[in-house]
Amino acid sequence: MAKKVVPETDRRRRKPTKQGVVLTEEMIVQTALRMLHEHGREGLTVRRLGVALGADPSTLYRYFRGTDDLTLAIADELIGRALRGWEASGDWRADLRDVGLRIHTAYLNHPEAAVLTANRVSGRANEIATDEAILGILRSAGLPDPDAVRVYQAFIDLTLAFAALDAASLALPEAARAADEEVWRATYAQLSPETHPNIAATAPLLVARMNDSAYPTTLEMLLDSAAATLEAG
Repeated sequence: MAKKVVPETDRRRRKPTKQGVVLTEEMIVQTALRMLHEHGREGLTVRRLGVALGADPSTLYRYFRGTDDLTLAIADELIGRALRGWEASGDWRADLRDVGLRIHTAYLNHPEAAVLTANRVSGRANEIATDEAILGILRSAGLPDPDAVRVYQAFIDLTLAFAALDAASLALPEAARAADEEVWRATYAQLSPETHPNIAATAPLLVARMNDSAYPTTLEMLLDSAAATLEAG
């Protein structure tokens, strides 16, 4: 049975940790992000989190229903960081591009957390505010609601999918990531034009591009599609 979550006002009245700090949900999330960065997903446990906070591990359950609830809070923190300080310019295409790149960057700044959370739907404040902003951009551009929702779904799924894909590469051990990146030069670029004419013909271009994220290019394709829908309407 899930443990009862104590309201924030009640939590703040509790005694400090061994380190003399009164815990908050935000502090736990920030510590969890740091642990994911330093130790990876396997290193984030209730016991280790308690040690890092200087608190009994069971204290976590006063703030979250469990580790999955904490995961959703981490997801909401990442999306919140993406739009912190963002303001719409009124140019729908520039605004949508900016939001997408901000989300992608925010996730790549925390690759372990991104892999853990990119596929989750938290229903929390930052996520809701972001969805409201994206739909607002699309509806203000003049897209009918069915098209706005269609583009919204494609946009957010594209953005989070690339965030997860690119973050997974960044989360690899350095040696493994370097080895993967080297394959384009050491293997693909060495293939014979007699057996692999298409790869051989484009090898220099492949070497130059394939270790970079395709998200900016794919995002522009999506924006082109949305613009075409607007023009056709």
